[in-house]
Amino acid sequence: MMEQALQDFCDHVTAAMSDHVLSSREEKGELILTVNRDSIVRVLNFLRDDSGCRFKVLIDICGVDFPDRDPRFEVVYQLLSPTQNQRLMVKVNANADTPVPSATGIFSAAGWFEREVWDMFGISFSDHPDLRRILTDYGFEGHPLRKDFPLTGYVEVRYDDEQKRVVYEPVKLTQEFRSFDFLSPWEGVQELLPGDEKAENGEDAEAGES
Repeated sequence: MMEQALQDFCDHVTAAMSDHVLSSREEKGELILTVNRDSIVRVLNFLRDDSGCRFKVLIDICGVDFPDRDPRFEVVYQLLSPTQNQRLMVKVNANADTPVPSATGIFSAAGWFEREVWDMFGISFSDHPDLRRILTDYGFEGHPLRKDFPLTGYVEVRYDDEQKRVVYEPVKLTQEFRSFDFLSPWEGVQELLPGDEKAENGEDAEAGES
């Protein structure tokens, strides 16, 4: 159940944005709003400028992939209000073929965040002033954080110090997934980690003295 202050804030936002907010819920003391995709700019503008909100800080924009769902993607906006001492998560549903309105006119920091979402997930943003890749190479194909992105068959780029140039090579996985013991990637988990024997010996010594 929401705390009263959070409930009051939720009621304030949903009442003012009733035509744009699809759902609201509380999770771990934080309010999560799902809004219409086409309304995201209006909602973000209200959250930034309204005296009861003042979410002046855009912490992050990220994507989430649900391959078996339609619409497939979510775009998640993380906001902070220093005045209210509140965090807020705003979500919109999206598809690869339907652009999400860009938030760069509301938060200048959205420029690089939206480029990263485009690069990693292939979610485009309309009216973005410079929507291009930001983490992968210019000639990279595909979007690496999609859950159906293949682990092999693509190329990776690196700088070769011997050749003194950038080289392209096929992506190769040298080993299958394994559980690490935080000591060596080539050994399985040990029942007794180095150092633990001291604790056991100490317990045995105490038991002998008693």
